[in-house]
Amino acid sequence: MRTETDLLGQKQIPADKLYGIHTQRAIENFPLSGQPVHPELIKAYGAVKLACVQVNRSLGFFPDRQKADAMEQACSELSEGLLNEHIVVDALQGGAGTSTNMNVNEVIANRALEICGKEKGNYEYISPLDDVNLHQSTNDTYPTALKVAAIRMLRQLEQNVLSLQEAFQQKEKEFAHVVKIGRTQLQDAVLTTLGREMGAFAEAFNRDRWRIYKCEERLRVVNLGGTAIGTGLGASRRFIFRVTDQLREITDIGLARSENLMDGTQNMDVFVEVSGILKACAASLFKISNDLRLLSGGPDAGLNEITLPACQAGSSIMPGKINPVIPEAVAQTAIKVMGNDAVIAQACATGNLELNQFMPLIAHSLLESIMLLSNSCKIFCSQCVTGIRANEAVCHKQVENSTAVVTALIPDIGYKKATEIVKVAVERNISIKKAALQMQYISEARFEELITPEAVCRLGNNDHR
Repeated sequence: MRTETDLLGQKQIPADKLYGIHTQRAIENFPLSGQPVHPELIKAYGAVKLACVQVNRSLGFFPDRQKADAMEQACSELSEGLLNEHIVVDALQGGAGTSTNMNVNEVIANRALEICGKEKGNYEYISPLDDVNLHQSTNDTYPTALKVAAIRMLRQLEQNVLSLQEAFQQKEKEFAHVVKIGRTQLQDAVLTTLGREMGAFAEAFNRDRWRIYKCEERLRVVNLGGTAIGTGLGASRRFIFRVTDQLREITDIGLARSENLMDGTQNMDVFVEVSGILKACAASLFKISNDLRLLSGGPDAGLNEITLPACQAGSSIMPGKINPVIPEAVAQTAIKVMGNDAVIAQACATGNLELNQFMPLIAHSLLESIMLLSNSCKIFCSQCVTGIRANEAVCHKQVENSTAVVTALIPDIGYKKATEIVKVAVERNISIKKAALQMQYISEARFEELITPEAVCRLGNNDHR
């Protein structure tokens, strides 16, 4: 064990641990969620600390080369995810993220001491506060790290949404010839094609992809250098004007310093906006995954227009049952993201004056939402959409037997005659086609022409007048 001291007194810290007394107190104070700080936030924090160390070094604040090299190496290791296991505070904590910042500071300091061949806890040589946290505060480093982490994760989410969009576009082409019943209020409506239905799904994800791409613009403005409340108190002016540029170079993200650092420190509305865009994507996932469940329902006593890939046995008591588990899982994550959106909105709204004390909750909820959506899009694409098969015979039979087909005849015979056909078909228990031919309202050739894929997908009717 080693003894460390802070404002409140002394504590014994296991000698092999990279964290210190501030982290130990947080472990004891916040046994809340049992979930660690998100690994992408840790890596982003490493990048922020690396930028700060490099700028401070260039300004002459770290003249000891060995010390500066060791701190840079420790920051780099953290930014690469090599020290994640040492960030041990709970994701949810009081103090606006101070416990996470101090956990990071202590790990970097003690890892740098290790690199220099010195004992952990030798803060006279490398201090978590005077060196690693020089010219910084939790209140500017934490939101900046969150934005870097969010941008990185959003880029991956965008690619996964794009893959999902492309998978539906492929199905649009594959099923372009399959005429089926379109439904409104779950009732038979008019004819369409299965391909056109898939194309509409693809278009929804196309919009989601574009929204997510534009999210990055909203997150690029950071308050790094603002320290406690955005006034830059305790920071070198030269540091303030250079540190964001250095972080931009490290992360290859087009970051810019906020023109109003106080605004960037106290107001978190940007996270509400981004979360709203994530909620829109979640709504698309929920709606479309549920549609696939409906279309594949049965198979013997449901719509059964498509077959989803079989992933696992569906029941411990009903032999042969296969459930749509991937769409169900996707829908559940969508509900969770919608819930997170409400949490983020409330947390951002209830910050007070110059700081939002709920930054850990905002960060945890936002990054969880991005992760859930990214993973959901990935499995939805690879384990469900790409393997969808059309049940063409079922679709054809439903078209033949449904009264919805009569709507396709209206341009030729009018609404009144179409209604008469429906009435006769129901009374005689025969198909719409058979009733129309028996009543001699239309020829068989013309009937078939009006229900071709080309006809049902045509935008409007040909006007020969």
